[in-house]
Amino acid sequence: MASPSRRLQTKPVITCFKSVLLIYTFIFWITGVILLAVGIWGKVSLENYFSLLNEKATNVPFVLIGTGTVIILLGTFGCFATCRASAWMLKLYAMFLTLIFLVELVAAIVGFVFRHEIKDSFKNNYEKALKQYNATGDYRSNAVDKIQNTLHCCGVTDYRDWKDTNYYSEKGFPKSCCKLEGCSPERDADKVNSEGCFIKVMTIIESEMGVVAGISFGVACFQLIGIFLAYCLSRAITNNQYEIV
Repeated sequence: MASPSRRLQTKPVITCFKSVLLIYTFIFWITGVILLAVGIWGKVSLENYFSLLNEKATNVPFVLIGTGTVIILLGTFGCFATCRASAWMLKLYAMFLTLIFLVELVAAIVGFVFRHEIKDSFKNNYEKALKQYNATGDYRSNAVDKIQNTLHCCGVTDYRDWKDTNYYSEKGFPKSCCKLEGCSPERDADKVNSEGCFIKVMTIIESEMGVVAGISFGVACFQLIGIFLAYCLSRAITNNQYEIV
């Protein structure tokens, strides 16, 4: 057992660790809220783009929402463990932080390795959506209309892509290709946007996903600090048999 004098010397160190870990845990909790908000924003703002990738891509916002929720719950647990100065709870907190860090690291590596497949997947699915376009309200046709209306574009590479579709042979260009709202373009190329959607969409996805990736990477690296602090405080409490009076 540690001598009383050593315990008195160690108490300020442990108090300092507790204070720093509490500040860290609060910031960590805030990052969970940010990830949750980014996930909800991605679901609302990028849903049209995700729907034209693949089924797995549509789960990305839900992954962020789930991760943010877990971080919020874990941050709350970490705050409770720190206030209680419980060695085993702090060790459990550090273990959960390590687990989440490894999961985020693997996800980041997988995303980086397969980043080029996103472009090919979107282009192939967009071309497929154009060929199957029917303006009857299916989710792919709605996605095409929303993208063309929002970005003021038409077709994949340019407006001529529509000429190879069944819809064009029957009705001409869709209204979402119009330069002006409410026009009836039919087969008049002068009334539609000439630029294709592929380059515009890729620019948006790369910029927006860059924001998501940056936030996720920052949160993952920030967890290393929490792992170190929780482990040090747990070890200090265990070695010096520190008890809260």
